[in-house]
Amino acid sequence: MDTSTSHSAQPTATREEVTGTANRSTTPSSTAFQDYIGSKWAERADQLPPARESAPYARRRRDRVSERFAGRRVVVRAGSLAVRSNDTDFPFRAHSAFSHLTGWGSDAEPDSVLVFEPTASGHDVTLYFRERADRTSSEFYANPAIGEFWIGPRPSLAQVAADLDIATAHIDELTTTDDDVTLDSSELAEFLSELRLVKDDYEVAQLQAAVDATARGFDDVIADFPRIVREPRGERAVEGAFYTRARLDGNAVGYDTIAASGPHACVLHWTRNDGPVVPGDLMLMDAGVELDSLYTADITRTLPVSGTFTDVQRRVYEAVREAADAALAIVRPGIVFRDVHAEAMRVIAEKTAEWGLLPGSAEESLRPENQFHRRYMVHGTSHHLGLDVHDCAQARREMYHDGEVAEGMVFTIEPGLYFQPDDLTVPEELRGIGVRIEDDILVTADGAVNLSSAIPRTADEVEAWIARQTA
Repeated sequence: MDTSTSHSAQPTATREEVTGTANRSTTPSSTAFQDYIGSKWAERADQLPPARESAPYARRRRDRVSERFAGRRVVVRAGSLAVRSNDTDFPFRAHSAFSHLTGWGSDAEPDSVLVFEPTASGHDVTLYFRERADRTSSEFYANPAIGEFWIGPRPSLAQVAADLDIATAHIDELTTTDDDVTLDSSELAEFLSELRLVKDDYEVAQLQAAVDATARGFDDVIADFPRIVREPRGERAVEGAFYTRARLDGNAVGYDTIAASGPHACVLHWTRNDGPVVPGDLMLMDAGVELDSLYTADITRTLPVSGTFTDVQRRVYEAVREAADAALAIVRPGIVFRDVHAEAMRVIAEKTAEWGLLPGSAEESLRPENQFHRRYMVHGTSHHLGLDVHDCAQARREMYHDGEVAEGMVFTIEPGLYFQPDDLTVPEELRGIGVRIEDDILVTADGAVNLSSAIPRTADEVEAWIARQTA
């Protein structure tokens, strides 16, 4: 077969050459300067780190890949920096499949590549990346994309090999072939997604830590309510308060925070977050801290901005909680994943029928050909959670939606009710109210554990929580 060398990392050319900013460059280029800046540096006293906690788990995952793709060359890329604007990039985040197989999280190097080279007994696995530049090269001071003066010290091949307990090589040694199995292949993407359906002990611990950090973020937001309600764009103050916690306790947020106050709560993915947070309204907050390991939480709480629910708000809120509790109650190994949604929808149908919102009974509405209650909750109740907020996205339907629930799975339960401000099928007192309650659930041998149960859930608990945090 034909082979071709692939140099996938950022080029050693200066950033001015790459982005066309030479018209404002002041970087000296004389030989005298290059000789001077490349001389008289202290020897690096590099210490090889012990293998990180994730290393043995990542090795077992790689073994699964090796078994599945025996005799075939597998190439998994971390991905590259993405341009935000001209010569500025978005913060780098490695592809989740790459992180899962290497254990490299927020400190992963852009353009790294994991290669499974087939052998008679399995695979030799090597992690390729661009090692830091020697100080006799202009790269370390003149290249803002990868230079040490610009982004800080980068790791050596030996350091990463020890840290991740994996063989490493320079990216310039990487070759690719037309027969490589890559993430562009549905076969590999599907397998790696399904590999992540059941979490190991390390992953469960990371998800619990992400949930705990998220709980602290919710505390921070509520404590800041007095300032938030004074801001014309208070939703952005909510977003900012939570982001601060995410950066303090983790890598970033796992997805754009939804800070939806008043009728904005009826917009399922409201991330514009440019409205006021008004006392008397409900504020729906859907947010999750992503740890440095890249595992993320995904929690939603709906909070009365004034500290107490009105009677109508409480009625809607407790109906949603009842749906969430009913769905959680049936979770155990052996059920079908879609049954979790069906159980939540049973309660939503019963409540909306009881309130006279449906053109018939709950039983009639639950028939597949009707589904009238879904007008007020068009989204699903659950999705898998892990390195991605919507984890395992390439898994086959028969393994996901129609699949059997197994011990070690982690997924959300997040029913809601959303009464649009202009919906004439509901009484005026309900219009503009949106409520969602979302928790992160671990399936155990004989049932389930709510990883986010420490975050107040009942209406009474939420009111006491707000009073405590704003006292």
